[in-house]
Amino acid sequence: MPNTEQPSHTNQPNYRSLSFLTSQVEAIVDFYYPACIDNDLGGYINQFRDDGSIYDDQTKHLVGTCRFVYVFATAAMMLNKPEYLDAARHGIRFLQKHHRQSTGGYAWVLNGLEIEDATNHCYGHAFVLLAYATAQKAGIEEAAQPLAETFDLMEQRFWRFNDELYVDEISPGWSVIDPYRGQNANMHTCEAMIAAYEATGERRYIERATTLAKRVCIDLTSQSDGMIWEHYGEDWSIDWQYNLDDPKNLFRPYGYNLGHWSEWAKLLLILEEHNPQDWMLPQAQKLFGGAVEKGWDHANGGFNYSMHPGGTIIDTDRYYWVLSETIAAAGILANRTGNQTYWDWYDRTWKWSLENLVDQQHGGWYRILDSNNQRYDNLKSPPSKTDYHPLAACWELFKRF
Repeated sequence: MPNTEQPSHTNQPNYRSLSFLTSQVEAIVDFYYPACIDNDLGGYINQFRDDGSIYDDQTKHLVGTCRFVYVFATAAMMLNKPEYLDAARHGIRFLQKHHRQSTGGYAWVLNGLEIEDATNHCYGHAFVLLAYATAQKAGIEEAAQPLAETFDLMEQRFWRFNDELYVDEISPGWSVIDPYRGQNANMHTCEAMIAAYEATGERRYIERATTLAKRVCIDLTSQSDGMIWEHYGEDWSIDWQYNLDDPKNLFRPYGYNLGHWSEWAKLLLILEEHNPQDWMLPQAQKLFGGAVEKGWDHANGGFNYSMHPGGTIIDTDRYYWVLSETIAAAGILANRTGNQTYWDWYDRTWKWSLENLVDQQHGGWYRILDSNNQRYDNLKSPPSKTDYHPLAACWELFKRF
């Protein structure tokens, strides 16, 4: 049901209104489009400074390509603009023609049209699946076959039946499987499976999403006091030391990643709508409660990024995606339960994000701030960003409010 109740501060926007959510998506897309459309090489240009100028027009990251497809397909549905469907199709053609390799996998990074890194990442293929599924939801029917093919590829290459989880990384020729195991790739695969179910109605996708969610959020957390750890060995036992010496690694930072607790809370609530099980809401509430209790900085506002197993904060930086996922989780939890505490978190996180992370002049979200809420540089969108997280949050809330 739509919630039109105004936030407690009358000078604030109504964060629960559809017009507010739509305006946020418009501002994001307007920042990137049409400059992101690469009419020379194909695909997208991903690397923008804060002012909208381009600082790298050659790097083509698989995740960035897929996220732009998601952005434009979603914006087409939300804003009813057919030109965004064309922009999404533009990315799908590039995925098929250039990222996709003769081995069946999708190359991680291209430099122009040349392969720079052909490693097969489950995380990257999860975004391929998400891109095709979202495109199909938007009415791009040519995405249907590659969607099914990507599921089959992941089933053949990354899925491990006995573990009921996906491996993370395989060499370009599929011959060497990295011993690292991680929850992040499985989380994004869960997200993609939900989208695939929404696009097709096929039960295999929602059943797989449910299996992944239960394995990560229930079974694996028995090793970590009921909360989600990031890094594991080949047997899915926790690796408490992984990247201890590299705590700010972009894709695999050390410690409890508090934003992923919020992100899983959101996914569990969406999953519950499609395939309800009695553990989903309680675990979503537990994860969200832990995220805001451990992560929120009551002095400066914003979320700290990562936490040591002992409970001390390791990384005090504020990442745009953490706030985006917390906004989405808070809003969906509030809508699901009617609990005012969640509405308070929803309003609080929107207010802080608009004041600190959203570029009110140029559009788009700043990627990262320090603990004093200051930017490190003027690079708004390094490879793979695209503001997919805040746009996705607005879309999921738009559908439910």
